[in-house]
Amino acid sequence: MPHDHTDLAEETVGAAAPPLLQIEGLHVSVDGKPILRGVDLTVEAGQVHALMGPNGSGKSTLANVLLGNPAYRVTSGTIRFQGEDITAWPPDVRGKAGMFLAFQEPESIGGVPVIQFLRQALSARRGIDMSVLEVRLMMMEWMEKLGMDPSFGERHLNAGFSGGEKKRNEILQMAILEPELAVLDETDSGLDVDALRTVARGVHTVRESRPELGVLVITHYQRMLDELAADRVHLLVGGVIVAEGGPELANALETEGYDAWRN
Repeated sequence: MPHDHTDLAEETVGAAAPPLLQIEGLHVSVDGKPILRGVDLTVEAGQVHALMGPNGSGKSTLANVLLGNPAYRVTSGTIRFQGEDITAWPPDVRGKAGMFLAFQEPESIGGVPVIQFLRQALSARRGIDMSVLEVRLMMMEWMEKLGMDPSFGERHLNAGFSGGEKKRNEILQMAILEPELAVLDETDSGLDVDALRTVARGVHTVRESRPELGVLVITHYQRMLDELAADRVHLLVGGVIVAEGGPELANALETEGYDAWRN
């Protein structure tokens, strides 16, 4: 009896897409010292997830591992991005595939204008050589949307930038590079309330343009979550996720602190 190709096509169409990000049983050590001790975390496209925890719990370690920092060694477990096992992928390949990390302390690079940096990064992401004019037009459009001074693109990357300017520059990069997943590593660190709102509004603006963008926010602060309205909150203590929930978990942390979850 011949195989019905129609049924096969329907099965294929009906197959659920893999999660955007899936971390399973992740153990990580730095200089031989275990930091992450079995992390499981899944982020679907279009969702905002928050990772919270006290200092030294492993939050920034997870951010660095997600972007392939070679100083962090995965001793077991897997990281999958759109169904692909990327555990051993180098940082540039992850970036080209659509992963973006906004650093807690972005590096300053004197002599490299923001526009030149973005042109190189976007050309690598798209696999074609973007012209300065194309990138300038994209930057002007996004700087207007994000309420940024048009002269910003000619300044040298993060050189002499205030804390708020550095973070807004990260959001501009996120907008232009069009990643599938953005990891914001303590983007609220050192910001006053106004600057934090500006950054959060920037994230909202990017998500309005690209609703399928998945976001993992690593933060200490409830106020960032108030601005971003996370779908899911994960609590990392001692290298393991000890609790998960909705925004109510972040509210509990705000009132009770982390002591209730420490061993």
